Amino acid sequence: MSSASPPPPSTLNAAQMEAVHYLSGPCLVLAGAGSGKTRVITQKIARLLQAGLQAKQIAAITFTNKASLEMRERAKSLVGARAAKDLGISTFHSLGVRMLREDGTRLGLKEKFSILDSDDVLGVIRDAGSCTDNAIARKWQWTISLWKNQGLDSDGAMAAAKDSDEQLAARVMKLYEERLVAYQAVDFDDLISMPLKLIQKIPEAREKWQNQFRHVLVDEYQDTNAVQYELLKALVDHPDERRRGMFTAVGDDDQSIYGWRGATIENLKRLPEEFPNLKVIPLEQNYRSTSAILRAANEVIGGNPKIFPKKLWSDLGEGEPVRIAECDSEDHEAERTVARIQALMAQDPRIKLSDFAVLYRTNFQARPFEQKLRAAQIAYKVSGGQSFFDRAEIKDLCGWLRLLVNQDDDPAFLRAITTPKRGIGHTTLGKLGEFSGKWKLSMFEALFAESLGVALPGKAIDSLHEFGRYLNDLEYKARTTIGAEAAKPMLLEWLKEIGYEQHLYDSEDSEKVAAARWTNVLDFIDWVAKRCGGEISQDGGMTVEGEKKSVLDVAQTISVILSLAERGEEQDVVTLTTLHASKGLEWPHVILVGINEGILPFKSDAEDMTPERLQEERRLMYVGITRAQKTLLCTTLRRRKKGRETVAGIPSRFIKEMKLDLAGSKEDPKEKLKRMREALAAKVAGAPPPA
Repeated sequence: MSSASPPPPSTLNAAQMEAVHYLSGPCLVLAGAGSGKTRVITQKIARLLQAGLQAKQIAAITFTNKASLEMRERAKSLVGARAAKDLGISTFHSLGVRMLREDGTRLGLKEKFSILDSDDVLGVIRDAGSCTDNAIARKWQWTISLWKNQGLDSDGAMAAAKDSDEQLAARVMKLYEERLVAYQAVDFDDLISMPLKLIQKIPEAREKWQNQFRHVLVDEYQDTNAVQYELLKALVDHPDERRRGMFTAVGDDDQSIYGWRGATIENLKRLPEEFPNLKVIPLEQNYRSTSAILRAANEVIGGNPKIFPKKLWSDLGEGEPVRIAECDSEDHEAERTVARIQALMAQDPRIKLSDFAVLYRTNFQARPFEQKLRAAQIAYKVSGGQSFFDRAEIKDLCGWLRLLVNQDDDPAFLRAITTPKRGIGHTTLGKLGEFSGKWKLSMFEALFAESLGVALPGKAIDSLHEFGRYLNDLEYKARTTIGAEAAKPMLLEWLKEIGYEQHLYDSEDSEKVAAARWTNVLDFIDWVAKRCGGEISQDGGMTVEGEKKSVLDVAQTISVILSLAERGEEQDVVTLTTLHASKGLEWPHVILVGINEGILPFKSDAEDMTPERLQEERRLMYVGITRAQKTLLCTTLRRRKKGRETVAGIPSRFIKEMKLDLAGSKEDPKEKLKRMREALAAKVAGAPPPA
């Protein structure tokens, strides 16, 4: 039994306390925006430990590495490092990796299977469909992913196909599935569907994992897709009635905004139907926003049908009224946004740039704000730009590392053997690919086949053999090099042997660009080496603190680490980001821009606005409003760009739904400018700023 103490009652309100202490069955915590859900989850972990569960018997599943890492840190401060290190805190995908690494052989996977990233998947799908058009291949990729998230394989997809385009995509999916088996590889969707299949089809695995986790907590439950729901259900569907349904789902039906990627609000509706003894506990006290902001949020979301009733409230005071600004154009809107940032900072010197966020519906709206912020010399960051790990140089090195783990990974083989170039041309690789396909071998296996001489000349075979021998030597070094101190020199020596720095300088016209890319490579080497040193992994996985790993151990999990990683230190800059990317975040001052019909709610000419779509767009507006702590400005356009045309701007229906006092809430730019000048003058004179 753990010695963890129960959570101190003073830190929890009555509803939070009820959620933490309810241990006798399935529980749904309806956590409204800013209602302290992470505190509830971590305190409940402590309560479960205090009630007698071992740390390794508790699984807490999140959607992002950031949330996973934050939860682990909070749990550590609450229950101590010793108990926290054994907790199963991970993302859905990291949990899937763990289950498949331990038991994937029961499904025919080898222990060192590969995890394909999005670019690899695109390449395999393009090859499977004999397609040279990336746009078509990406459409197939997206469709196949949605089918997988709905629990369909290629046969099920063919049965569900609505037209000839979807039938073609289903045929490509069949070929894609065959290639994944041949490559001994999985994609990200498989990291959920294959563990589900493991539990459903293999009784021994079902018994093992149901006994492994005695209580499962799921954060952001409203974001689960159909397969994730089935995986949760399979984990908690214990044959012993006393053990069945031991889970806590924490979510908010009002913040379900990811329908376009397979998340379904139906999962919330299914819980009380499939678990009749479900305990529903709403968290309605908001610790983030003022009453004025919450009132606007409640009014907007009130237009949606309710699965479970709740209404946010706050004791943080009335606060500033929510403001509306009508702008002549996108450029004018960006100017007004810059002026507001400058005015608020002039009024209160304690306000920092990082206190501001500009939120928009689609990425194309960011450009005028970037231009005006640069012109005003205001530092900013665009959230959702190119990730460090999406850079070509990092993908190159990951290809090599993946190949060390799984020599049957053909996409990684092709990337490694051609980067840097080693005198092995496309003709040779094409013939090697044909030979491997004919004899159902991976390209690496085919490289050493005795009959390869029939397909390729001796000189080409010598070059291939040289690469194969080097790769085997490198795999041995990676397997036997353990700990950060040994890993870094080994990795740097590898880069020197393959001539990667020279490759970067040869492939770039600008030495400055090449040097920047080489710096990225060195950062990546540091990143891998640190993980060999036994840090708790930032992929939300199960790495034990203090346990040293080999380079090969780290390489085994690299795809999931890289695809889910979230990097970046806190900076004092204005944040520009989409509404979707803003969920889970908060800022003192929020500017919600482009609140016009056709933008929010978003509607293209080619689609109908179904009631379900409108409800999700309304939830998106609600998420945007509830990001704000102290002030909220919503801007609308009198005229807006639509393609190459300029059209009349119609304020979004959501503006009216906020039920604001429009006469009192509209910003007068002249009055704002006057107050700004007074504040600046007072600041220069050393006097307190005017009220």
